[in-house]
Amino acid sequence: MSASKICIDWGNSLVKIALFDQNDKITDRYVLNADEVIDHLHKEIIPRRTFSGAIISSVTNQHNELVAALQEITPNVVVLNSKTSLPLLNAYSSSETLGADRIALACAANAAFPDKNNLVVCVGTCITYNFIGKNRTFRGGAISPGVQMRLTAMHEHTEKLPHVKVNGDLMLIGFDTETGMRSGAVNGTAAEIDGMIAMYEAQFPDFNAILTGGEASLFAGKLKSKIFADPEILLKGLNQILKHNVPQTR
Repeated sequence: MSASKICIDWGNSLVKIALFDQNDKITDRYVLNADEVIDHLHKEIIPRRTFSGAIISSVTNQHNELVAALQEITPNVVVLNSKTSLPLLNAYSSSETLGADRIALACAANAAFPDKNNLVVCVGTCITYNFIGKNRTFRGGAISPGVQMRLTAMHEHTEKLPHVKVNGDLMLIGFDTETGMRSGAVNGTAAEIDGMIAMYEAQFPDFNAILTGGEASLFAGKLKSKIFADPEILLKGLNQILKHNVPQTR
């Protein structure tokens, strides 16, 4: 039985886990709530498998128990942070404040499209624009509010605008306050993404754009830009970083 590599993205609301084989193909994928992870790991993931390495990227401080559990199944456990060795150059001046998810996105894009200047647009709680030059360097990018954050801000910073959820009737011309707010948040975000991609494309030749993130599906068919969608790119990036730090997992 060949050993698997386990890559874990611990987000603000969900924990995403992918198992990779030795050919870097995803064989299994799980999306769990934080309180389910340890139990699911022991009951569903570990049995009948061996592991050559593990990596975890976390935006919270709730992952210590998970790290200990991973160390029981493999000695090769990488906890991604600002000191982790990377398969590309990091030109971000404040690397200690750089989200681990952003650097994982950069590593995946560079591995998949090494001859391109890549922009990874990750649409979630916030929208991050992550630029990786084809000289194998992460340069940085931009951060702006996500769709739900925009809707929440309109409600919390005004007296009369209601709390509106992302899902619901969506059209260009809203027919009431709720649909008007949703149109502004979703269609406005789509226009922002198109505009940002256009600015990067005008400045950098051999340009490639990748869309990912939990809210990326909101923009299917709404973007004018040529963009490649990859919902698994962050996990693929974690796999690249694991391979770089634990050569025997390659």
